[in-house]
Amino acid sequence: MTQAPARPAAGEDDVLEVRGLNISFHTPAGEIPAVRDVSFRVRRGETLALVGESGSGKSVTSLGILRLTPKPPFCSISGQVLLRGRDGTMRDLVALPEAEMRGVRGRDAAMIFQEPMTSLNPVHRVGDQIAESIRFHEGLSRRAALGKAADLLDLVGIPDARRRLGAFPHEMSGGMRQRVMIAMALACEPRLLIADEPTTALDVTIQAQILDLLRRLQERTRMAVIFITHNLGVVAEIADRVMVMYTGRVVEQAAVRPLFRAPLMPYTRGLLRSVPRLDFAGLGREKLAAIPGTVPDPLEPPPGCSFGPRCGAFLPGSCDTAIPPLQEALPGHQVRCVRWSALTGEAA
Repeated sequence: MTQAPARPAAGEDDVLEVRGLNISFHTPAGEIPAVRDVSFRVRRGETLALVGESGSGKSVTSLGILRLTPKPPFCSISGQVLLRGRDGTMRDLVALPEAEMRGVRGRDAAMIFQEPMTSLNPVHRVGDQIAESIRFHEGLSRRAALGKAADLLDLVGIPDARRRLGAFPHEMSGGMRQRVMIAMALACEPRLLIADEPTTALDVTIQAQILDLLRRLQERTRMAVIFITHNLGVVAEIADRVMVMYTGRVVEQAAVRPLFRAPLMPYTRGLLRSVPRLDFAGLGREKLAAIPGTVPDPLEPPPGCSFGPRCGAFLPGSCDTAIPPLQEALPGHQVRCVRWSALTGEAA
């Protein structure tokens, strides 16, 4: 077992590299660490899925990348978020002044938020909301920006796009509002797209359409995608690599097939076992497995491994002495568990 080696300098294909990202919220009850020492890369044309239970730090990580968390002193961010701009240079977004960050959001990196009805302004027409970003970043006239907005609505599959420019969000279905959010995110052809559970509130047929749309747009633009979801079925369909988070830390990271075929972290195994399987339905097999307990209080973390109190493989004196390091267990497969090797042998 060896600790994960130091990461080399970013390669030419890397669009984003996050190094040692830490995000904490300052509350009257004390400092709450929401993201702790998170590091990863996303290459051009690649989809990285962030998975984990609610409260694991997935969405806060994405908000931290774009500096959309509350301003100090309510929130503090440290580490590096290196994003490759259109000129090919890597810039640290954590160190950028806010005025320069406004030029990055929407142009070099964009985000699709989880619930479009709360992200779209209810008193402005969708065409004006899409055109606003285009006018800000590209300096086009209102007429030219609305023309491009119509082309974007057509691109994301909204029929009669020019007429829909004048619609308000409440006049559209949930699936159409989500397509509007995608059009807004793609308006300036960003190099990085962050999708925060964009299909959670949609029915399965619309979900499939949105996933197919994102896949086709990624093939067309070669953008890097960070896809945040609870749905492991979606992960299997859309992702190239998976990063599993728990209590703000990365606990496992690997390509999607090796991780689904042979997960090394007990938490990842628990997530996979809790997915209903259609091929088991009606066969009289045991009840659907569930991970016992709840995510621990960040103000009172357990000693050692934070998953220890919920882990069936917990070993006193081994798992509760120190926070396990993130180890390179196999080539390209990292895990945060001191017992991964023994547990893998038992599973075999």
